[in-house]
Amino acid sequence: MTIQCHKVYKFRMEPTELQRLELNRAAAVARFVYNWALERCQQHYKQHRRGKPWNELSAELTQLKKTEPWLYDFDAQMLQQALADLRRAYMNFFAHRAAFPKFKKKKSARQSFRIPQRVGVKNGCVYVPSIGRVRVRQSKEIDGATKGATFKRTAVGHWFVTLVVEFALPESKVALREEEAIGFDLVLEPPNFLVGSDGSEVRAPRYYRAGQRKLRRAQRRLSRARPGSRNRARVRLRVAKVHHCTANLRQEFLHQLSHWIVRSWSVLCFENLSLKSLARTKQAKSWRDAAFGELLRQVKYKALWHGKHFVQVGRYHPAMLDMRL
Repeated sequence: MTIQCHKVYKFRMEPTELQRLELNRAAAVARFVYNWALERCQQHYKQHRRGKPWNELSAELTQLKKTEPWLYDFDAQMLQQALADLRRAYMNFFAHRAAFPKFKKKKSARQSFRIPQRVGVKNGCVYVPSIGRVRVRQSKEIDGATKGATFKRTAVGHWFVTLVVEFALPESKVALREEEAIGFDLVLEPPNFLVGSDGSEVRAPRYYRAGQRKLRRAQRRLSRARPGSRNRARVRLRVAKVHHCTANLRQEFLHQLSHWIVRSWSVLCFENLSLKSLARTKQAKSWRDAAFGELLRQVKYKALWHGKHFVQVGRYHPAMLDMRL
């Protein structure tokens, strides 16, 4: 018996100046279609007090191309994917997973667009429809056919491509052994980060706290810069680079830690805390800096790939055991 899993490959792109311009244009067109569709949905709801069918919206997009011929210069699947992104945003809103969809801003430093098919990486280059082959920093080979691609520009101006690959994973579990099981307690008090049931401890890196002084200086300069000036744009980029460096350090630490945990034990037990509630307390900055949610996500999918057992214990379970004893 096999399990259908998804693996994501993320590579940094190295476009030329002309290709960078084309990527920015593609992101602008995807943003235009998204905002146009959102406006059409809001107008339809005000007139008819019901949602607009997505097949009608797709048909209106086809008619829009006739009045706006410049849309033919871009990939048709990219335009349809913008409608799919809006549909997913509405589904997340009605499922109480996100807020109501908002219009995308033109001046936002983060821009993105999606193409579901005909995107592949070969010989250190990624093929982008209507743009061509763009060089990427390919760190590993891709196993399997790609099911979708997302092109995203970060706040520091770097372009990344994210490829989703679906593969079949054989269902094989490692035998349960008591000596290969461990339970971890999520600790926020310094200097600990994780405390294992075998007495092992992991020190908290606290990357945000370490770079807070540099970030404070950059944000102070940003607040003093005149809006719309070139100096403000340079300082804004400096602030974005501080955040970018902190996020990269944290992500590298979490990947190394999760890899070490999955490789060392067969049964991995973590307490099930309400991280969203803890992120709204007085220690919200420290909880977000620790990124326990990202750590649990990485341990969970890596345990599935290696056939290990991942268990989340109820937050009141240890206290109930103490009362029974």
